[in-house]
Order: sequence, then structure tokens, then C-alpha cells
Amino acid sequence: MRFYLFIFIASLTLACNNAAENANSVSSNSTNKPTANSEPMIVPEYSYEIVNTYNHDPQAFTQGLIYYKGSLYEGTGGYRKLDRFSSSLRKVDLKTGKVERKFDLADDYFGEGITIFDDKIYQLTWKEQTAFVYDINDFRLLREFRYSGEGWGLTHDGTNLIMSDGTHVLRFIDPETFQTVRTISVFKENGKPQMELNELEYIKGEIWANIWQKDEIIRIDPQTGKITGRIDFGKLADEMYEKVPQSDVLNGIAYDAEGDRIFITGKKWNKLYEVRIVPKVQ
Repeated sequence: MRFYLFIFIASLTLACNNAAENANSVSSNSTNKPTANSEPMIVPEYSYEIVNTYNHDPQAFTQGLIYYKGSLYEGTGGYRKLDRFSSSLRKVDLKTGKVERKFDLADDYFGEGITIFDDKIYQLTWKEQTAFVYDINDFRLLREFRYSGEGWGLTHDGTNLIMSDGTHVLRFIDPETFQTVRTISVFKENGKPQMELNELEYIKGEIWANIWQKDEIIRIDPQTGKITGRIDFGKLADEMYEKVPQSDVLNGIAYDAEGDRIFITGKKWNKLYEVRIVPKVQ
């Protein structure tokens, strides 16, 4: 009897140890997504101060914005048959807002996010599953790539392109093959997917993203997908909607790394703003 009791106790101890090891394994592999029993993530909130104001074409339906070597580059969207204006790629003088070079996409393409990598401009399209690559000097078309799903925002981290598609998933893409290298998922503080990630910019090791139809920008850890901050531009957007009735949502982030300057605008806004990010006063 003592022999069987010994075997029973030994087996029970082994089972408990295995269960503990499995629990530790699950814990070490968990993501930043909160579980049902965990406390919601606390994300720092920020506001802004306006440093400078510049003119912006109020007819530009801004989809992508880049600051590069002293100039702004802008991608706009539109179907000529539906919107009465074509999608375009533009080089813009920052101080005056004057369009210095412009390339109109074919009428059946709706232009989306842009980025500049290795002196080439990459531009997504919305539903056409096609990316265009241009020579930065004359906007000459160099290559085309195909991809699945929709194209929304585009930036890069110095190695890979980073693309949004309207979901909570960001794709890291090889700029030579346009093949997806990896993905990250972005979740809200309550654990729900942060959908409709739109225009993107890579700033000081973080991905900054517009949220479609929201007057805020979120900051994202590119390794984990964790939201590291929310920037409220609601007051600025409300003022624009009141002054310029045809203006649409906040969309467009550009970063001057050399001058450490951040620029933002919106679809059909008549102004572009250089802003300084500050903690939000509660």
C-alpha cells in the first residue's frame, strides 16, 4: 500500500511541475495584447504646439507626405471620373506651398501612401494592388510591384518598407522584391484591434500613424506593435473644418530628421503645420 501511495504522490508532483512549466512558457510568449483578466494598458497622451504655418493646396486629397532634402513630396488620391481630379505625385516647396513638379496617375488608379527609399519614390494604390517606383529627380516610372489587399500608408525604417492596409496589421516589406518580411499587429488599450491605420511616418525609432476619420496620431513600437502614445489634434482639426468647409480628415505626417521637425496636414487642408509634441494637460 505504501508503494502505491508513493507512486501516486510522485506522479502528482510531476504533473504539477509540468503545469507550472507550461504556464511559464505561455507567459513568456504572450504579446502586448491585454487579456480578459488584465488591466488595460496605460498609453501616454500628448498634445501639440504650432511652430510654423505654411500654405497647402486645398485641392490636394493628401494620402502620403514626405520631407526630403529640403522639399516636401506629396501623394494625393482621386478617381477623375468620380472625384473630378486625378491621383498625383508632387514635389512641393515647403515655404510657399507651390507645386514644383507633378505627375498624374492614370485615371483608373487611386494613389495612396508614399515614401522615399534609396533616392526612389514608392507609391501605393488603394484597390488596384499595385505599387509604383519613380526616379526622384524626374518622376520617371522605374518599376511596378503587385501586392494583395489594399494599400493605405507607407514609410520605411532604413531597411524595409512599412505598409498599412486599413486593418490593424502593418507589413514590413523588402524594397527590392516587395515581399512581406514580417508583420506586427496593433491593439488598442482595451485589447481590441486598432483598425484603419492609415498614413505612416517613421520618427526616431517609432512608427507614427494617422487613424482614418480620427483627429489623432498614434505612436507604435515597430518591434511589438504596442501603442506608445496618442497625440490629440482635435482642436486643430475642428478649426480647419470650420474655416475650410471642404476640408477632410487629418492625414499626412512628414519628418525632417536633420532639423528634427514634424509636419502635419490633412486632406484638402489649406495649411500645413510644423508642430512640437508636448504632454497633454489633463
